Amino acid sequence: MRCEILRNFVRGWRRTRGGVLAGIAVLVVGFAALTCIAEQRAVKQKIAPVYPEIAKRLHVTGIVKLEVTVDGDGKVIAVKAVSGNEMLSDAAAVAVQKWKFAPGPDVSTFTLDVHFDLAQ
Repeated sequence: MRCEILRNFVRGWRRTRGGVLAGIAVLVVGFAALTCIAEQRAVKQKIAPVYPEIAKRLHVTGIVKLEVTVDGDGKVIAVKAVSGNEMLSDAAAVAVQKWKFAPGPDVSTFTLDVHFDLAQ
């Protein structure tokens, strides 16, 4: 939730001008970024993604960035691809949907990277 507030703040700040606003924005973004990092929970059970066969044949590698929402019990309730190759993003999302995270006090949304490398 706090990360979403940060994103909305930054989007709104980009539309404004002024030195004072820029200084305030730097402070808010700095503190909020630390909060977003703290929101990410430890992974208790990780399922490796299945490398898509077509991506293997075409030697497609890279990082898929996912936005993950986890409930208080550590169960993944939503996964959305933010960036990365489309051939790999579906496989990453399917795998992360099966992950289990450490329990927390509330619902958390954070981003994580899934790496695809043919050498693995």
